[in-house]
Amino acid sequence: MNKILIVSDSHGLTSELTKIKQRHQVNYLIHCGDSELLKDAVQLEDFITVKGNCDWQSDFPLEEIVEFGGLRLLVTHGHLYHVKSTLLNIQDRAKEVEADVVCFGHSHIAYSEKIDNQLFINPGSIRMSRKFSEPSYIMMQWDEPNQVTVNFYHAADGQVISLPYDQQYEFI
Repeated sequence: MNKILIVSDSHGLTSELTKIKQRHQVNYLIHCGDSELLKDAVQLEDFITVKGNCDWQSDFPLEEIVEFGGLRLLVTHGHLYHVKSTLLNIQDRAKEVEADVVCFGHSHIAYSEKIDNQLFINPGSIRMSRKFSEPSYIMMQWDEPNQVTVNFYHAADGQVISLPYDQQYEFI
C-alpha cells in the first residue's frame, strides 16, 4: 500500500510537525509550503517541500512534479495560481503537466475534489485552519493508482476528521 502524508501551512511550527511525521508509517512526505523553516531544518527531513508565499528565507522550488506508485503529483503552494479565488489556473497547470493529483495549500481550507479525472487536495493548515475549526493534514493511500483514499486528520491528536468531502476516488 502506498501512503503519502501531506501537510501545509505549518507557519513555523516545529514540534507539531515532528509529531505528525512520527505518528504515521508512510512511504512519502509532502509539505505544500509556508513552513517558514529553512531547507535544512530537521523537521522537514524527508519531506518534498515547495515554497509558499511566507517562505521568504528558503530556497525551496515553487513546484515539484513527482511520481509515486503509478500516480503523477503536482505539488505547489497555490499562491501563484490564485487558489483562494479560483481553481481554474491550477487546473490548467495540472493538465499541462498531466498530473493525476494536485497537492496545494495557501487557503488554509481543508479540501478534496476530483475534477476532470484529476484529484485536487488541500490538507488545510496545521496551525491556522479556516472554514473548519480543526487544524488538519491528509493521509492519501492506494494499492491501485486508480483507487485513491483521502483521509483528513486532526493535527493535535492524529484522529480522523469527518469533513464534507468524498474520501474514495476512482480514476478512469
